[in-house]
Amino acid sequence: MTDNPGFEARRLIRAAASATLATQAGGQPFASLVTPATAPDLAPLLLLSSLSEHTRQLQAEPRCALLVQGLPPLLSPAADAPAGQGPAGPREANPQTAPRVTLTGLAERVPEAEVPALKARFLAKHPYAALYADFGDFALWRIAPGGALLVGGFARAVRLRLADLLPPPDAVAAVAAAEARICAHMNEDHADAVAAIATRLLGGPPGAWRMVAVDPDGADVALDETVLRLNFNAPAASAEAIRAELIRASRDAGAS
Repeated sequence: MTDNPGFEARRLIRAAASATLATQAGGQPFASLVTPATAPDLAPLLLLSSLSEHTRQLQAEPRCALLVQGLPPLLSPAADAPAGQGPAGPREANPQTAPRVTLTGLAERVPEAEVPALKARFLAKHPYAALYADFGDFALWRIAPGGALLVGGFARAVRLRLADLLPPPDAVAAVAAAEARICAHMNEDHADAVAAIATRLLGGPPGAWRMVAVDPDGADVALDETVLRLNFNAPAASAEAIRAELIRASRDAGAS
């Protein structure tokens, strides 16, 4: 766990390719597998079918929780890296040593005016979902966070207030304004660095990797339907801070 629990929780939430959604109907709890993405402000995004039981439950009762989990630590601490990032190797057998976050909040359908931008962000994280994203029974939902519980490993729990969990609004706005330019610059002028980060730091296969999303806590890189997460070492509140993080990651990956 870092010395910034809110940042650590955000990195886990943004990196999650899948999660457990907890809903309820008539007092009976219900759990479902979902595939979240995150809006720039950290609100989890879910592409849900109206035919699914958990969607009907959210329509009746929007209070819910989302559980995301990282990987257990490597057995060799010297080789470990945050949130599963870094070289592969044998990991702790006890699942309770893995970091995880339970986020509570209120679910709502995304207003139509916000759907195009947020759906594009969801599909950048889950490109395979393009096959069904426009089906009539599917709609984009988001969870407005209310708080979270971060468990950094066995018996290491920290309850996070909303103010400690969310990224600063000015940082969200500054990074969002620069995101398209940053991705285009990396893909057009530093494609070798993007590929080195994906293959050498994140364990991806060789290929034409592209940077598809950036936020204050990290970046997503994609190759076809495979999307990997680069976690920043520190929160980035500006384009200049993101540049510094990407230079560091490129150097760590041995990019020329």
